[in-house]
Amino acid sequence: MELNTLTGHRLIELLDKKDISPIDICNNIINKIEKTENSLNALAHFDKEVSLERCRNIAKGAKKGALWGMPVFIKDNICVKDELTTCSSKILKGFKPPYNATVIEKLAGLDAVLMGKTNMDEFAFGSSTETSCYGPTRNPWDLNRIPGGSSGGSAAAVSADEAIFSLGSDTGGSIRQPAGVCGVVGLKPTYGRVSRYGLIAFASSLDQIGPITKDVEDAAILLKAISGRDEMDSTSANIPVSDYVSGIKKDIKGLRLGIPKEYFVEGMDEEVKNSIKSAIEKLEKMGAICEDTSLPHTEYAVSVYYLVATAEASSNLARFDGVQYGLRAENIKSMMDMYKKTRKEGFGDEAKRRIILGTFGLSSGYYDAYYLKALKVRTLIKRDFEEAFKKFDAIITPTSPTAAFKIGEKTSDPLTMYLSDIFTISANLAGIPGISIPCGFTKNNLPIGLQILGKHFDEEMILRIAYNYEQSTDWHKRKPKL
Repeated sequence: MELNTLTGHRLIELLDKKDISPIDICNNIINKIEKTENSLNALAHFDKEVSLERCRNIAKGAKKGALWGMPVFIKDNICVKDELTTCSSKILKGFKPPYNATVIEKLAGLDAVLMGKTNMDEFAFGSSTETSCYGPTRNPWDLNRIPGGSSGGSAAAVSADEAIFSLGSDTGGSIRQPAGVCGVVGLKPTYGRVSRYGLIAFASSLDQIGPITKDVEDAAILLKAISGRDEMDSTSANIPVSDYVSGIKKDIKGLRLGIPKEYFVEGMDEEVKNSIKSAIEKLEKMGAICEDTSLPHTEYAVSVYYLVATAEASSNLARFDGVQYGLRAENIKSMMDMYKKTRKEGFGDEAKRRIILGTFGLSSGYYDAYYLKALKVRTLIKRDFEEAFKKFDAIITPTSPTAAFKIGEKTSDPLTMYLSDIFTISANLAGIPGISIPCGFTKNNLPIGLQILGKHFDEEMILRIAYNYEQSTDWHKRKPKL
């Protein structure tokens, strides 16, 4: 039995029955990594012996938490004590945090096995995992194509069965978009549902950690494990965590689902459009009531996002200057020279681009015209959702306007690349939860994602709809041939 191909909840059942051991799972994962990782490049930092040693320690321990023996891969921007955490950037070369992120503490408390770090766009700046200093990750369904981004390594590892569970971060779609183009499940929780303590910040008012898994039940399991109030994060919400797993089993008869016309735009791939329409028809056959709706300020979402996100990024990345940690340029003549050379050598082109854009948007004379106006329109986008949710239980959209594009296809045109997140950005601006699940394939056998958006802290609803749809189809059971 190839244990690495099984879902997390199935492995938990086998562990409970003592049919397998954590060592068995770990060895299966390692064997798969050794076969495919050279062509995939999904992992930024992985040590076989360290992973095995951790697994042995868990396996012989008396304590058995809810994730006992379950391997979890972590995106390279989430701090793990004394382990390389570099945001896939040269400027954090050699950085090992002196503390764990809260999500890592939670996973360790449940006896999960931390296996390694996944590749990502540098500082989460990207939609294709091509800006990593470790080189691009490749899509398991077609090695010439991108796996999405910025959590492309986490999505590709799960899709390729190198991982059972993985964590990503989502600032404008960086969990959902790669999950969509890799044919797996990716969930962005409500802002404040999961602690951001120990997540190296991109845009602090948008970032959120979430799960990438093989199916919806696994997403529910992992979300419950990492959710909850954290005193170390003032933005985390003191709202009880639901039993997401039991909640997903209810049917969806009578639920009202909104279909926003603004998400079916000109230039959207026809195969994507047809798959989404088929998914909506399937939901209707299952008893859901699907009706057209409007989110009128959606057209401004990309502009608003790239003003707010780059402004916050320019502030957050000011700390990387060669003084306290990470890269420090050599042959420097002065402190100012050190700053300039370190940043020039340490940051990639996309990071520099976003820092410059954000600094410009915050500068004197432009703050009111750009950043302040963007914040006002962000409020209007949030109100659009609030009005829609007075009538609907959830909103159904595509995850991405296209399937995975070829590596290098959009790197020379940043504006075209930014439009890859056109359907996912609004959820971050509004702070609402969203999930992407597989809903079809193109004629070239590339996955297509369906996005379900919900009310604040109503992850249970979107998981329930996703689970019911998933159980009525077999898209999630398909595997890439690596």
